[in-house]
Formats: sequence, structure tokens, C-alpha cells
Amino acid sequence: MDMRRSRGRTWRSAALAVLLTTGTLTAAAPGAGAAGARTETPVASASAGVGVRESVVRVKVPLPRSAGARPDSCDWLSYLRYRAADGPDASADADRILVAQPGILEGAGAFDSVARNTVARAAEQGQHIEFWALDRRSNCLEDRTGIASGDQHTAVDYYYRGKEVEGRTFAGYAADGRLGWMARLGVEQTVRDQYDLLAAELPDQGLRERKVLCGGHSLGGVITGYFAAADFDGDRATTADAGYNQCAGYFALDTTVSTSLADLSGSMPDGIGMPDVGLGYAAVQAGLDSGALPRALSAPVLLNPETMTLLAIAGLGALQDPGAEADLPRYLPSDANIDGTNRFLFSKDTTTFLAGSPTVKDFRLTNAAVLGALMDDNSVPLAFLQSSVGFFDGGPLADKNFPAANGSSQQPGLFGTAYKAIPDRPHGPLYTWRDYDRVGAPDDPVHRSADGTPFTAAGKEVTDLQELARSLAVQPLDFTEQYFPTKLVTDLELAGSPQVKKLVVHPDGLTARPTVTVLAGDGLLAGRIPSDLHPVVADGYQHLDVLTAAPAQNNGRPEPVSTTLADFARAPARS
Repeated sequence: MDMRRSRGRTWRSAALAVLLTTGTLTAAAPGAGAAGARTETPVASASAGVGVRESVVRVKVPLPRSAGARPDSCDWLSYLRYRAADGPDASADADRILVAQPGILEGAGAFDSVARNTVARAAEQGQHIEFWALDRRSNCLEDRTGIASGDQHTAVDYYYRGKEVEGRTFAGYAADGRLGWMARLGVEQTVRDQYDLLAAELPDQGLRERKVLCGGHSLGGVITGYFAAADFDGDRATTADAGYNQCAGYFALDTTVSTSLADLSGSMPDGIGMPDVGLGYAAVQAGLDSGALPRALSAPVLLNPETMTLLAIAGLGALQDPGAEADLPRYLPSDANIDGTNRFLFSKDTTTFLAGSPTVKDFRLTNAAVLGALMDDNSVPLAFLQSSVGFFDGGPLADKNFPAANGSSQQPGLFGTAYKAIPDRPHGPLYTWRDYDRVGAPDDPVHRSADGTPFTAAGKEVTDLQELARSLAVQPLDFTEQYFPTKLVTDLELAGSPQVKKLVVHPDGLTARPTVTVLAGDGLLAGRIPSDLHPVVADGYQHLDVLTAAPAQNNGRPEPVSTTLADFARAPARS
């Protein structure tokens, strides 16, 4: 199977198109690597992982003036740096450096568990490696003040009730009119940002070529493909600046290193935030420039800055007091976005959805159960948001047959294949959460669907809810992404257009370096795993599990994703 052959457009929104103004990636951003243009701040962590240091690094890499007005913070690039506690202080002295691009609606914080696990695993093998989790430039717009308070009620009061925290008052989520500078944050700028960051942090190109492993999760695999094929000085005859010559190898996490979205079916609803108007490439760019088309992908419910923030707020509760009865559903104010999202996520069937009753407010849930309901593959009906963090406990459950019925052969890939469950006794018992490593324990009641199928089993549960909550709630760079640049997806949707094809200057760069591919056994490529790529398949994993899985697995074996990455990083460097 040729995984780079188009299998048809992943999303059929023909409005997805953006004009790239140059065919090659030229001229490094002014100020990149200038004196005084870098900060690094240690990050305190209560992670179960030991021997790993984390810091948040910010490097000033300004956009050109032509980008337009923007916050000063958006002229900086950021990443989370993970390294062995007993390793060298300078990145250049590390044995290897893994540099990871995030997926759709994903921030640097999503890599927290896999980064820690990989660095720790390599240290066990005598290697001092680093893991850099990149944040997209547009994440500069996020206000984490409420989340950073560490208290769930304070966070809600900050974002919804005008409460001042640390001398700051929430200014509201950025309307599209304030995002004009994002109209050209597409493939060109994204890979240019990675190049400029690497050049600033590791000025020796030969060192980058020997030590840096380039990769990503989900959409990050496609971005890595474009990076590998890019030319950064405008002269294809000189190759020291070519993308592939910045990398010793590539890694793909539930994705492929390619220049096509075809392998990511199910990673996002069709045409989210975009009208299906069939516009051409230049017309859509004009629409983005003018504001006629949204500069950031969003939907009225489920996927927008507000709901992305709510995931972190839910994480705070699960981290503060996982076993306490949650009051978050009732403490949040009522608005169309929150109510609509809850109605979609917590409806048992179509009848319940249409009636609007019972709602999540009618059930007694612990803080852990609230987060589990929002993120677990047996609950949330969106495959690209699913992880395997355990299962409901404490009361009777029913099949969740909305928006798709359990066991249906016609169930869209967008919803995943795991059977969904939902609490079945409003105003009844306190529903708790059974963590991943207690599924299959002697006291597990083994809840079953109406057709007799067990909802889950020990081999299908791989991520610790507390670790997920910590990644969501305490990382200085978000797990989720509130403002995803529309242009980045529109560029990729029109990969065959002359404007985007010009960016693939060195197509052989995609295969110029060794590649390791790790796929989730129940993830986006489930049922069509490409044997020609010789992937490592993480059995039972969902799309997010390749980032969030716990180091100790129920089968007693080493966690496969971090083990594979550590082994890949140990391979002899290129001479």
C-alpha cells in the first residue's frame, strides 16, 4: 500500500485553500537568535516520572512587518524542553534531540507523557537525549492565567465572572477580527518557524544533521514531510539548508511522514469552521485576508477556544480531588456553547439529544469521572480526542448510541470503533472512575453493552487519568490548541495546487533519512495499517494514547511508543 498516494480528500470543504506567496522558503526571520532574545524557565512537576527535567523555552523570531498587527508575544516561538536530570546542560551536548510537531488542535503540552517516558527510557539505556515539544506560533493568543491558578473555581470565575487573578482580568476569547495576522500562517510559515528555531538553538548545521530527529503526531507527520522537502535559502542547488539536512531521522506517531492528508481520515470533522463554497486557491486567500473566511478553525460547539479551555478546567478538578463529587457542570454558567457541547457529549441517544433531558447536571459524577467522560474512548465520540484512561464505575451504565450506534458497521471513522457507555441513573448513585490499571481487576464488574459485548478490557486501557489531568492542567504550554490556523489546513487540502507544490523543492528528502512509524492499534489508521512502512503497532492504543500512555502497562511489557523512540534515538548517528 502506498501511503503517500492520495486516497481522496480527507475533508471535502472546497473552501480550504490559501495562497503561498513564494515558491521556496527564503530569508530567516529578523531577530532570530539575537542576543537577549531567548528565555528558559524551569517547570516544576509532580509527574510520576523521575530523572527528567522540564523547562519552557521561548526564542524571539519575529514575523515580517507585512503580517500585520499582533501581540508582542506572537513574535516568539516556544517549546517544552525535556532532558535527563543527570544529562548535559547544553542541548548541543545531548546524544540526540527529538523535535516534535503537534497535531490538529494540539499544543506542546500534549507531548508531556511521551516526552518524559522517552527521555527516562533512553537514560536507562545510558543515553542522554532531549525531547522538544513544539508549540505553534498562534498559541501565543492563549491566556492560561485562570488555569495557572491551580484552582477549578478560580479558573471558572476568571474566564466567566470577571474575577481578577494575579492582577489580570480575562479579556475574552479573540474574535476573528483580531486574527488578521494569522491569515498567512500556513505550511510555509510553520516549517520556516521550525527551521529558524533549530538554527537559533543549534547554530551548527552539521550538528543538527547528526543529532536531530524530526517528527510529529497526527498532522505533525505531514508538517514533518513538508519540512523534509523544503528549501530554506531559495537556492535548490545549495542543500545545507534543505529540510532533510536538518534531521538525522524522522519519527511518525499515529501518522505518516508525507505531504498528504489522506492518511489522517477521522482527524477532524468535515469542513469544520469553513463553508463548503468551492472557492479556488487565490479566492480563499483573499477571503482569509479580508476576514470573509475565518482565520482560525472552530465550530459553534465542541471545538473552539472556550471548550478547549474547559478541558483544562476539568483537568484541574481531577488533579485537585479526583474522588470528590464534581460541581463543575453546575458551577459553569449556562451559555449556548457550553450547553450545546454538554448536550452532544452526554446524550444517550437521539431522543435524549432532541429533548435536551436528562443533562450532565442531572448525574452525580466525581471529578475524575467528569474528565474521563470528556476524554475516554468509551465516552467521547470524536476519534481524534480519544484516549484510553479507564472506565465508569459506581452505578448502572447504558449504551451511548448518539451520535452513532454501538456496533454499527456504518459508524464513521470520525467517531472511532470503541463501544460508548454513559451513566444511566440521573439523580442516582455517585459515578466514579476506574483507572486504566484497575480495569480487569478482581472487583471489576465488567460492564457490557446491550448486545453482550464488554465495553472495555485491560488490554484496551493504557493511559493514567491523573497523568492526563496533569498534562492538561499544569503545563505552561497548553495540551490543546485554541486558535488553529485555518491556512495551515487549507494549504494541505490543496497540496496539488502549484502554489503549495512549489514548497516541495526536495521531494527525495522524505526518504533521505531513516524513519520510524508508531501507530495506535485502534487509532486513525486502524484496519488499514501500512505494512510497507514496517510500523510498530501499539495494541489497544487510541489516537492520543501514543502521546499520553503510562510508562507501566497492564500487559507488563515496556510502553511501546517511548521504547521505540528511545531505541531509534540510540541508533548510530549519521557520519
